[in-house]
Amino acid sequence: MDHSLEHSFVDLLGKHQNIVHKVCRLYTNNQDAHNDLFQEITIQLWKAFPKFRGESKFSTWMYRVALNTAITLYRKSTRTLNTQEFDSIQYKIEAEPYDDTEEQQLKLLYDAVHQLNDIEKALVFLYLEDKNYAEISDTLGISEVNARVKMNRVKTKLKTILNP
Repeated sequence: MDHSLEHSFVDLLGKHQNIVHKVCRLYTNNQDAHNDLFQEITIQLWKAFPKFRGESKFSTWMYRVALNTAITLYRKSTRTLNTQEFDSIQYKIEAEPYDDTEEQQLKLLYDAVHQLNDIEKALVFLYLEDKNYAEISDTLGISEVNARVKMNRVKTKLKTILNP
């Protein structure tokens, strides 16, 4: 095993693991499922890492792999997840403390987002991560025009969910 490759991967994952945690929170409803999805995304990132050529930013590539893994594993028809063991490295990130009002607003937003379909969730996630439409389209593999149209539809859908 190439230790420099492993070191690079561990370093980059450590710096950007919040991306994976956010994707996990978006596509799961409990801590066990979050942990399972985090593990599976980490495995997929490790498997794909040797092919990462730096043609895009590492974080953009990480978003793409994480979202594709989550979407593939959490289709509405199946909520079960078969994971592989990945014991050599464990990553944890402490949640930032929120005041009660902010936490309630976040919970309402996440509850609303959980009602969206998989692609809509990814759009909202990237939008909330302050990604521009070029980055969103690149990450999701759709045109910028399509990303804008879909995002406008999602905003309308979220308004309906949050203000029935």
